[in-house]
Amino acid sequence: MFSFLLCLIVKVAIGQTVWHDPLGGDTLFIGGRGWNGEIGRSYNRFPERFRAMVRPAVWSLSQNSSGLYVDFVTNSEEIVVKYTVAEGKALSNVGYLAKSGVDLYSFDADGRTLWCSCFGAFDFGRATADTITFRYKLTYPDHRGREYRLYLPLYNKVEWMQIGTVAGSRFYFEPLSQERPIVCYGTSILQGASPSRTGLAWTNIIQRELDVPVYNLGFSGNGKMEDALFRILGETDARLFIIDCMPNMTSLPDSIVPRLTRGIRWLRTVSDAPILLAEHCGYNNSGTDKEKLDSYKRTNAELKKAYEGLVGEGVEGIGYITEEELGLSSDLDSQIDGVHANDIGMRLYADAYLKKISSLLDYHPLALYRPVRQRRDAPGYEWPIRHDRVVTRNRTTDPEILLIGNSITHYWSGEPYDPHHSGEKSWHKLFGKRRVTNMGFGWDRIENIFWRFYHGELDNCRPQHIFLMAGTNNIHQNTNEEIASGVRALVDFLRAKQPQAKVHVVKIYPRRGMEKRMEEVNRLIARQMPDDGMIDIIDVTPQLTSSDGKIIEELFSDGLHPNEKGYERIASVYKKYIEK
Repeated sequence: MFSFLLCLIVKVAIGQTVWHDPLGGDTLFIGGRGWNGEIGRSYNRFPERFRAMVRPAVWSLSQNSSGLYVDFVTNSEEIVVKYTVAEGKALSNVGYLAKSGVDLYSFDADGRTLWCSCFGAFDFGRATADTITFRYKLTYPDHRGREYRLYLPLYNKVEWMQIGTVAGSRFYFEPLSQERPIVCYGTSILQGASPSRTGLAWTNIIQRELDVPVYNLGFSGNGKMEDALFRILGETDARLFIIDCMPNMTSLPDSIVPRLTRGIRWLRTVSDAPILLAEHCGYNNSGTDKEKLDSYKRTNAELKKAYEGLVGEGVEGIGYITEEELGLSSDLDSQIDGVHANDIGMRLYADAYLKKISSLLDYHPLALYRPVRQRRDAPGYEWPIRHDRVVTRNRTTDPEILLIGNSITHYWSGEPYDPHHSGEKSWHKLFGKRRVTNMGFGWDRIENIFWRFYHGELDNCRPQHIFLMAGTNNIHQNTNEEIASGVRALVDFLRAKQPQAKVHVVKIYPRRGMEKRMEEVNRLIARQMPDDGMIDIIDVTPQLTSSDGKIIEELFSDGLHPNEKGYERIASVYKKYIEK
């Protein structure tokens, strides 16, 4: 009987729900907005200070949680989200799921984006004050936990929220990204009218696909390019501004040129970030309503006039996206009511913006190596947290030397410190007091290194030497030729981003049972490298293999990762290049 009761108690305990509050601790885990600390414990987009700066309608809409999201990691087999909202739960042209619902996405160990459905398992209640509940059953949870992104309602004010997981599960909120955001200012379409659910708003789509912070400053019916809003935009350290206000300017066409000209001039006094101006997307009923056609065509003509005037003044970094490029007016099924984008329209918006953003920000990843995160390493090691630490270190210490690679690099030694180190003596003997960042990440493939390059690890520093060893973890996914071309592309990126640095391309270390293949890959890598005086090839294979080409087992801990003796031999080769 005692054993039965004990098992019953344990079963009940395991089935209990533990609740987590994104605003419940010292750190506020709300992505997708600026002024996070100043806003404090609310789900608003603006701090209280802005109330006196903007019209009451804008202030009211700023309390909607459009574009806000929460990132967390858990291995729970069930995730429950419960919260309350301040307003009615649907609009005439924005349904329950978009106006007041949440939307959950997941990222697997290889960085693949997955959507989490809770079909039939959400409850909005009968009255506005009722608690809303979304319950997600997850039948493929990773034992270490997967990354999740929860998008908040587009057209409502969240008053409080908690995320529940099964008792005993791992859970933690991920640190907020340190990257500069894309800041979008506009109308109801930008705020989120009218996809079927929250994650399909075009700002959320580009946030997910670019995996960078995106601030949604859309204000339904109130994107009117007022001076105060440009002052607010100027407070953000944006990597790109998007101004998409024309659908709210059809009744104010004569004010477009002066308002936009003043606004852009102001932004240029505080920021050199590119600015992308968007035309009115058009009305899908303009073929049967000439007044609608004339109104938005005149609006776009005025925008073009403002754009040409600014370019003529010599204002740099301004991009332009046309109605035709947005593509909504060419697809009669892209709008829900003749102007607001449905799911088709939101995808058209996102695709058009992604194309322009890639051009303005010089984001041109290889199709074969689309930049993604990963969570493949051993328990106790959190890839995004290490990335955050690398970004912080490179920004604050301006390292002289960067070592870029996978676990073989990671497990040598150095900062950011990790207790799983196998070569501390040789590390300190080699580098001494030099400022060095170890940018090795366990299980990283070429596509993961690209993600890190595009997401800030090479920013705010000017190293003298960069050691790169990449490709060993791609051997089961890619051909020898593909691996070599990927390494060459990484080198090209490094040369463009850090032209002052000497790039030392380290041939892939030999590994047990694959010595011949590594030799062939390395031959192709060497053949790919340009000879521009700033790139050289390092080969430590002779120090790690015997005369028959096999690895020297006593230099490795597992046939792949060197031990202290192995790292000593590697250090003896690196030393020659550091002292040049």
